[in-house]
Amino acid sequence: MGGAKRKKGYLPPVPLRRHPGSKPGLEHVGRFFDLLEIFRRLNTLYFRDALPPYRVIWGRRRRHRPRNYFIFASIQEEKRLIRVHPLLDAPFVPLWFMESVLYHEMLHAVVPDGRDAGGRRIVHTEEFCRREREFPYYRRAARWERENLGRFLR
Repeated sequence: MGGAKRKKGYLPPVPLRRHPGSKPGLEHVGRFFDLLEIFRRLNTLYFRDALPPYRVIWGRRRRHRPRNYFIFASIQEEKRLIRVHPLLDAPFVPLWFMESVLYHEMLHAVVPDGRDAGGRRIVHTEEFCRREREFPYYRRAARWERENLGRFLR
């Protein structure tokens, strides 16, 4: 290759891969779910519109998935970002399950973390778990997750 020399060990930046079919600025729109629409509805129904605006996006597909655990979604509160695993944008995933995943992440924004006796951070405190169980589809979603987890693992 002609042109400028590359520094040893330099790798060009890898562009972020968007969820299939998404356009810049529309990373919340999947083939089956619009995450921002779900977020807004849940914010109104269960949080009285108290949560500030968040970016709610589909995450990147990973080349290799873990064999024994699966992270459905994550929240970065300091960036006001919720990222949902793109494998959840599928026709077999019920809307109420997707709502339970987003509700769980939204709870992290309103229920403070705790500390154990050793000072370690606890994100799923008793208060968090109690509030999570109040979600109308909590039991149904937990059962669906147990029954369908294998679809997301390799």
